[in-house]
Amino acid sequence: MKNVIIYTDGACSFNPGPGGWGAVLMYGDKQKQISGFKENTTNNQMEMTAVINALNLLKEPCVVDLYSDSAYVVNAFLQNWVEDWQKHNWRTSGKKEVKNIPLWKELLALCNIHKITWHKVKGHADNEYNNLCDKLARGEVDKYLATHPQNSQID
Repeated sequence: MKNVIIYTDGACSFNPGPGGWGAVLMYGDKQKQISGFKENTTNNQMEMTAVINALNLLKEPCVVDLYSDSAYVVNAFLQNWVEDWQKHNWRTSGKKEVKNIPLWKELLALCNIHKITWHKVKGHADNEYNNLCDKLARGEVDKYLATHPQNSQID
């Protein structure tokens, strides 16, 4: 299996509001940057969407080192939250329905294809690739706000 390194980040203005995501995929000496936008979303949804879109680009099962500054995404796997949610019919320990179930299910399907090692990185620090993903995600939001100024402030 190929070894791939992926960095991801999501951003959202007003949460919920316009959001963007960015990812950097690295394999050998190749690097690919991707990003996208959604008009009405949350920060956590954009964090998950970045991971899903990056993993969807892989054409075959891979060994993936995945780096994210999202405690929500990374801890869901490192602390077995996803496993517990599934055991309890997508309910939290507080008996509330887990948020973003369709995205979690999509992400879990991708986790069954690839061997993923999750890495939590500090956001807005000195990590070159995390900062690049943040720039890609924020850039998507900024592009939208530049063409939709009515959405750049809260009433």
